[in-house]
Amino acid sequence: MLVDGSTMSNAAFPSYLEIIDFIAAGTTSQAIVDYCPSLEAQQRVAELIAREKEGGLSPEEQSELDHFIDLEHIPDPRRPRRARRS
Repeated sequence: MLVDGSTMSNAAFPSYLEIIDFIAAGTTSQAIVDYCPSLEAQQRVAELIAREKEGGLSPEEQSELDHFIDLEHIPDPRRPRRARRS
């Protein structure tokens, strides 16, 4: 979902949208465990990470990478839940 006034275009985030479409379509815990992003998505993330290490990301590319990282924090049914902090 884009925030009003955002300059992000769908073409700039095909891999991000691929994952969102998968989740939005409705799924099961097992499907989430079995999910593997497309080769294109994996290559794009690897490219962004490599370029980030070199300090060569545009603001739009940094935003794209940040979205991938945000998706990585979606609860994984394979991982035990952490105790809530008080």
